[in-house]
Amino acid sequence: MRYGKEHNQATRQRIIETAGRRFKRDGIDGSGIAALMKDAGLTNGAFYTHFTSKDELVATTVADQLHTQNANIVAHAAPGHAGLEQIVRWYLSPWHRDSPGDGCPSAALLDEIGRCTHPTKQAYTDGVLVIANGIAARLAPDDPLSVRTKTLSTYAMMAGTLQLSRALADRWLADEVLEQGIHNALALLDVEHERAGTAS
Repeated sequence: MRYGKEHNQATRQRIIETAGRRFKRDGIDGSGIAALMKDAGLTNGAFYTHFTSKDELVATTVADQLHTQNANIVAHAAPGHAGLEQIVRWYLSPWHRDSPGDGCPSAALLDEIGRCTHPTKQAYTDGVLVIANGIAARLAPDDPLSVRTKTLSTYAMMAGTLQLSRALADRWLADEVLEQGIHNALALLDVEHERAGTAS
């Protein structure tokens, strides 16, 4: 039985979204094609209808995850410093820490992406720059490129903070790490300084 183009596209997207959740939960190396396809409710043979290899799926999934993060979080944030604070507080929230399957691919997969093939690294670079540019546009709307490195550094700090908070067995300490991370990120982005200036 032949399926139409829309069905094939929907099936491909289902595989990508399923892979995104499993990769972030179990890691790229810890996620085999059989498990991914079972999650998607499909047979192993169906995988090769949509992807030539696991490497291709990984690159596609990384790109999709970052696109989704940008569309759902960064693009919806308010303009200016208010939006920066929304992004930081969402990213370093207890919910985000406790929901790795639904969260940021950077915090869950960065060490593995660093060992992946060039297409995956390129997909990651392209996707993370879209996020960084969205943050930079709120930090310096007149010249976002001038703060791109600062934005990427802040993003990296937030990803590391989230990773550490997830790894700590002491829940109180994990929460404290998140709170300090929020303070550090807002200070790095000059949001707290701006807020203090507005209040005075």
